[in-house]
Amino acid sequence: MTVPVRVFDLPERLSAKADPALIADDEEHLSAVARNLERSIAALIEHRSAALRGPGGSGQQALDRDLEVHRLTTRLRALRRYGLDLCLGRLVFEDDPEPVYVGRFGLTDDEGRRLLVDWRSPAAEPFFAATRAHPLGLASRRRYRWNSGRICDYWDEAFTPRALAAGVALDDQSAFIASLGGSRSARMRDVLGTIQADQDAAIRAGSRGALVVDGGPGTGKTVVALHRAAYLLYSDPRLAPGRGGVLFVGPSAAYLSYVEDVLPSLGEEGVHSCTLAELVPEGASAVRETDPAVARLKSSAAMVAAIENAVRMHERPPRRSVTIETDWAEISVEAADWAEAFDAAEPGVPHNEARDQVWEELLGILLQKHGEADEEVPPALLRASFARDEELAGTFARAWPLLDPVGLVADLWSVPGHLERCAPGLDVAEVRMLQRSDARAWTDADLPLLDAARQRIGDPGAPRRRRDREKAIARERERMDAVIDDLLAADHNDELHLAMMLREQDAQNSLLDEAALPGVEPDELSGPFAHIVVDEAQELTDAQWRMLVSRCPSRSFTIVGDRAQARHGFTETWPERLARVSIDPGGVTVATLSVNYRTPEEVMAVAEPAIRAALPEANVPAAVRRSGVPVEFRAVEELDAVVDGWLAAQDEGVGCVITADRARSAAGAGVGGAAAVWAGDPRIRSLTPELAKGLEFDLVVVVDPDAFGEGIEGAVDRYVAMTRATERLVVLLP
Repeated sequence: MTVPVRVFDLPERLSAKADPALIADDEEHLSAVARNLERSIAALIEHRSAALRGPGGSGQQALDRDLEVHRLTTRLRALRRYGLDLCLGRLVFEDDPEPVYVGRFGLTDDEGRRLLVDWRSPAAEPFFAATRAHPLGLASRRRYRWNSGRICDYWDEAFTPRALAAGVALDDQSAFIASLGGSRSARMRDVLGTIQADQDAAIRAGSRGALVVDGGPGTGKTVVALHRAAYLLYSDPRLAPGRGGVLFVGPSAAYLSYVEDVLPSLGEEGVHSCTLAELVPEGASAVRETDPAVARLKSSAAMVAAIENAVRMHERPPRRSVTIETDWAEISVEAADWAEAFDAAEPGVPHNEARDQVWEELLGILLQKHGEADEEVPPALLRASFARDEELAGTFARAWPLLDPVGLVADLWSVPGHLERCAPGLDVAEVRMLQRSDARAWTDADLPLLDAARQRIGDPGAPRRRRDREKAIARERERMDAVIDDLLAADHNDELHLAMMLREQDAQNSLLDEAALPGVEPDELSGPFAHIVVDEAQELTDAQWRMLVSRCPSRSFTIVGDRAQARHGFTETWPERLARVSIDPGGVTVATLSVNYRTPEEVMAVAEPAIRAALPEANVPAAVRRSGVPVEFRAVEELDAVVDGWLAAQDEGVGCVITADRARSAAGAGVGGAAAVWAGDPRIRSLTPELAKGLEFDLVVVVDPDAFGEGIEGAVDRYVAMTRATERLVVLLP
């Protein structure tokens, strides 16, 4: 007889929930899950060891082996990561008394019996989406709370009178509201088991077109964004990594660090995540643009168009004729020939790659001209002769040169006349404003333009590497031909004709060791991606949007933001805003989240007037819980006392000091500007309002909110700063 695993570890105050009539079925089922997990882990270890011991091979064989090892390793890591606590809860449907258990991923036993259904599957949807108004066929729902691999609490919801009469453990608060009182940590807490119906509807929406998830602070926008990325990868095969995959774009490195554990906890490790700055190599060293006027000019779509104009100036066919003399004939290259060759560049091909297309087309035109005079000369000999002509090559190099994306942008900031020609919409004062002594002293405002240049021009070294690779392949084929010749010479009685079979192209391709050939590491963030999720999207400029749109040809987006938190204002609707950056407004769906699950009523009562002073029509969400902790107003000089006192009184949780002073924020400076005692404590962050976006803390100390500035930007910063608090807010005034 199999002894059930002890799963429940309920405290004394919840002794009524420990009634075997309530939990015996769960104990038995989760014991079966535990046994299956143990067997699955052992089997995965064995299969992975066998794959690693197997022959590596080359080419596709090596790739298939590596993919299988990666798949087994990912599955093994997921099983080991959670153990039993991968189970979120259970459902009982009205027409079927057998409970359905919902997990982070699906699990079946050796007989094929379903032990857990994946949370992303249609069968699990009622676990998140059912409400008393719309029960979706449920009789009851149970959610677990886990601690160290044991269930420390659970909550039941009854949707029918029969379920209520059958006996369930009801609570005054739902699992979700109860979970909000827990302390924060440096990483986003696991909230999968408490996803609400409005959030789940946005998570499970289709991937076609653009879905905008619009909601104020605490509505779970980030939760939706992360879980939607995992859901779409599971439900839509068109988004699989091999077909483009998913890119997740966050507002800051601090934000990405905060949420980096969420997607792996949902069973997805194939999502690329980055900030906008990380899309461009220069982003690592770029500094903040301090001149608002310069930032405004560079953020426009017109400036991105200037990059296109600058490239086109290097794609103009010569207007003069060039005469080529060969050993067989004299050929004239007319202006019409140049124009025809330049028209051969395929749309969408980067400038440096299209250069080879144009050159090959030009040589083809010359071959045709020469053939009219002499058809007996071999084409390969003629092409080589044309390519050696210095005047032809020089004229072409000047008309369609290899370009450096970084140098092209730098020229705009160092040659006023060049910028005037490329951006005719700028006036003289604006052209002068954009010039600088060090043209390559990159700021964050330059990054979208550098990205546009790199997308349009391509890698300057790519054509050379491609030619090197082609030469290496040719040398390798010559070597194989020589080996085959030796085999044929050594064995004239080869009845199986094996050596002759090696002459076949497919056989030679399979023998070619591509790993030994020259190559280049791919840029994983260059795209194209099948779907892009972008958080805090209300802050993106037109130029920044172009960075993302260029990486997603399908225009399949999840766009998460709050217009009331836009630091520079957001007067349009989302469809109007997206239409300006080439996203069809007809394909835009807006899902509005209006319930603030995170921020207590006490905090929202102070934060709401801060934003309404500048934006009376702001969509401020309604808070659904109280913390019982009033907002405090104290003097700036009490900063150190407030933070040190909180640290001494609280063993858990994280806090944040939010200040307008970037230098103080970076250094964790105290009242007098020197490093404060709390600055070295890992539980306390010091951030500006801009960097605090998307984060949440048990304690928030807002230092001199009036110093955040006036107008919309100042009001938004105050609103954002205050609404980071989940428990206690202290406002320090001068």
